[in-house]
Amino acid sequence: MLAGKNITIGVTGGIAAFKAAQLVSSLKSGGAELNVIMTRSAQEFVKPLTFQVLSGNSVRTDLFEALPGSVQHIELATWPDLIVIAPATANVLGKAAAGIGDDLLTTVILAASCPVLFCPAMNVNMYTNAVVQRNMKVLRSLGYEFVEPGTGRLACGTEGRGRLADLDLIIEKIESLLGPGRDMEGLTVMVTAGPTVEHIDPVRYLTNRSSGKMGYAVAGASVSRGAKTLLISGPTALKPPDGVEFISVETASQMYEAVLENYSGVDVVVKAAAVADYRPKEVSGQKIKKQDIPLSLELVRNKDILAELGQRKNKQILVGFAAETSALEKNSLQKVEGKNLDFLVANDVSQNGAGFGTDTNIVMFVYPGGNIKQMPLMDKKDLAHRILDEVLAVRQKQK
Repeated sequence: MLAGKNITIGVTGGIAAFKAAQLVSSLKSGGAELNVIMTRSAQEFVKPLTFQVLSGNSVRTDLFEALPGSVQHIELATWPDLIVIAPATANVLGKAAAGIGDDLLTTVILAASCPVLFCPAMNVNMYTNAVVQRNMKVLRSLGYEFVEPGTGRLACGTEGRGRLADLDLIIEKIESLLGPGRDMEGLTVMVTAGPTVEHIDPVRYLTNRSSGKMGYAVAGASVSRGAKTLLISGPTALKPPDGVEFISVETASQMYEAVLENYSGVDVVVKAAAVADYRPKEVSGQKIKKQDIPLSLELVRNKDILAELGQRKNKQILVGFAAETSALEKNSLQKVEGKNLDFLVANDVSQNGAGFGTDTNIVMFVYPGGNIKQMPLMDKKDLAHRILDEVLAVRQKQK
């Protein structure tokens, strides 16, 4: 999603300036083209050479530095698709809100013809100060974007809100601002994600290796494109994307109930969860003690959520997932036809770079009638948008 995007990063004089180096590195590795502007105060915390190496471009620090054939601050303001100020100190927020341009960064902000994203970071007392809050309110009213700071232990030793937001949240916001726009406004999307767990006794259960990353990526992409998004998830270590309505479940039966309860009110379902096919017939109320004889566990089938949705489908676009280790095309074609899906996202989880727990995936889109589109290896966040592109293409064909 970041490939080919132009981003100007403004670094101001706060202790969180060192985190901006990691942000630049992450954006660069994602394919973005970067220019970095540092204020004089920022250079007291991190040297420009650090950002020069990470961005691959010279760092801009001086308002009056000449650029051959152009005016520097205008070039830096009109070149990017997005300007990100990280960290954004109380000082730069106040200048921007007052329309002051007394250095290169604030002048670029004034001349910007693209969205500007502020990522505040400061002491909790400064952040909660009424003047700072007023300045942020003014900037929001003028259309500037924000990623709110996090809460925790600050560099000064106090606790509270003011630390730079997690870089994952900042990158997620950047991707949403640089994404395809809000082309899913007015739609309601339900996404299922993660594994389910099937209890054996109070301390043991059956589950699978799903991390939930693919489903959470789809939910995040859906929100960024303007859809009202419901995420129903089994147990994961992931934080739900900002803006989703979140329902946490454990078992396949709980997921079945949550999905069916909400199904009639949605336009799109992306069924990315790895739901257990079987559960123990009986669940012991006490921990099963180890014995010298073999233990047999009788399993019974869980309800097939995807098949049930296919039977009840009327207006909904229904997207399924299939994780296979062999006969990928054959098994996927049977599933897409047998479960009345609009298309299926299928992958061979034995391939390198695909499957559970990875940040990348290699999938094919399988359609009723046997049409197949093979996708290359890509980041799951990029794949999430590619899936939603396909959803919109299916909707257009149905009109």
